[in-house]
Amino acid sequence: MASLVQELIEAGIHFGQRRSNWNPKMAPYIHGVRNQIHILDVRESIKGLLLAKRFLEKSVGSGKDVCFVGTKRQARGAIEQYAAEVGMPFVTERWLGGTLTNFRTIRERLKRLEELDRLVESGEMKNYSKKMESQLMRERKKIQRNLGGVRTMTKLPGALVVVDTNREKNALLEAKSLGIPTVCLVDTDGDPDLVNIPIPGNDDSMRTIDIVIRELCDAIKKGKEGRATSAGESPAGDGSPAPRGEGRGEGRGEGRGDGRGDQRRRSSRSRFRADGGDAVATAPAPEGA
Repeated sequence: MASLVQELIEAGIHFGQRRSNWNPKMAPYIHGVRNQIHILDVRESIKGLLLAKRFLEKSVGSGKDVCFVGTKRQARGAIEQYAAEVGMPFVTERWLGGTLTNFRTIRERLKRLEELDRLVESGEMKNYSKKMESQLMRERKKIQRNLGGVRTMTKLPGALVVVDTNREKNALLEAKSLGIPTVCLVDTDGDPDLVNIPIPGNDDSMRTIDIVIRELCDAIKKGKEGRATSAGESPAGDGSPAPRGEGRGEGRGEGRGDGRGDQRRRSSRSRFRADGGDAVATAPAPEGA
């Protein structure tokens, strides 16, 4: 723990924004002012980081996924590296409106990407005219750029990890409307009320972002190992839990003797919920996908 605290201090996690550019809601996390720059309380930063790690480990261990969001230049490299290592979805290029609230449309665009990939891999793309081939390749490149990071996200995430509340406000509002918990690295100009678990810290420092994302991904890795153990798999496996229907009744109607066990129906929208809850509201198709 001492080494982590020292590492965060050396990375400059305690340096906030200028005194004239702050959000009064961040007052409880500010230690003082130096040269007109707000200095964050490192104890609050460590407290938020440890709380976020415990929450993510428990959430991933229960079978849920975590989506990382950071479209600012300082956060892209760390998120793409560490999120890919633990096999979690991420958004680093651009947050498309409706990525969560209109998830069905996002999945349709990803299916289109799979179709285009099959055309390229099988060589069928060469059967089209040069003009059509060029159009299809541009479409494929555009979808891959905007949605490539969430390609493996087949259901809504159980939590969102965000860098910079101001830049990713739309993502936080979508998560809030769907009841998805959020963890965020919040600077002194951010709004902690938008986040469930704020981590007060410098969100402009590449080293700070790298350390925070690394620590959160370490917790996710432990959660995946616990998920594999509880599912009866070896930690070297893919970490996916066993199907819920195995070893017990598939539906509540089984064992009743009333013949209704096979007649249970489920909304097509509800299959995207991370926790199997109610249907997701459908919004207009996102722009740019």
